[in-house]
Amino acid sequence: MIEKLFVYGTLHPGQAPWHLNDVVSLFVSLGPGSVRGHRYELPEFPAVILDPDGPEVEGEIFALPDESALLERLDSYEGYDPESPDGSLFLRVLTVATLPDFTELDCWIYTYNRPLP
Repeated sequence: MIEKLFVYGTLHPGQAPWHLNDVVSLFVSLGPGSVRGHRYELPEFPAVILDPDGPEVEGEIFALPDESALLERLDSYEGYDPESPDGSLFLRVLTVATLPDFTELDCWIYTYNRPLP
C-alpha cells in the first residue's frame, strides 16, 4: 500500500524547513484535497483538529515513498512519539481526505494534540 499524507502547513515542499528538504523532495503530489475539521494559525505553525462536522480544511495530498525512516523523520519533526501519544505535540492519525472530484483517500495527517491558546 502506498502511504499518503495530507499536508496543510509546514510539511508542504514549498514551506518545509531546510533540514527536511531531502524528505519532502520525495513527496509525489496527488493534488489538492480537503479534510473536515478546524485549522488554527498558532504563533509558530498552523494546526488542525479533525471534526467530522467541521468545515473543509484545504491542503494537498502526497504519496510517500515506501520508507519507514521517512515517517519516523516526519514524526520527529512534528513532535509525535508513537510510544507516548499523550505527550506528543501532534498525533499522526489516519483520516479521509477528499479530492476535488469527490474521490476519498485514506491519508495520514498530523493533528494538534494540545489545548488551544
